[in-house]
Formats: sequence, C-alpha cells, structure tokens
Amino acid sequence: MSSEYEGKAVIGKVNVDNNPGVSAKFGIRNIPTILFVKGGEIADKSVGAVPKAQLTSKLDALL
Repeated sequence: MSSEYEGKAVIGKVNVDNNPGVSAKFGIRNIPTILFVKGGEIADKSVGAVPKAQLTSKLDALL
C-alpha cells in the first residue's frame, strides 16, 4: 500500500516488541493494530487481520 499512496500518505510499521513505549502510548493490546493518524491525532483504528479493501476504504475516507 505504501507505493499506492506515495505522496498522499505515510505508511509505516513499528515492531512493538522492540518498542514497547509505542504500544503503551497508543494503548495497543492486539497485533496487528493499524492506527490512522491525521493532523497528529488518531482518526481511526483497525484491530486484527482485515482485508486490504477495508484499509484502503478507511484511508481514502481520511484523505
């Protein structure tokens, strides 16, 4: 997805085992958890395995 949204959105990942402060800061208890951040605030969240179409739908709604 990062190549599809290049220039429109920043898509990254964090290894919560190596960065426990990040999971604590955002209250991540389940993996995978995808946070949609807009303007420095969490705008949406997806927990668990979901289809790509659902992720792109949520991302498109925020752009």
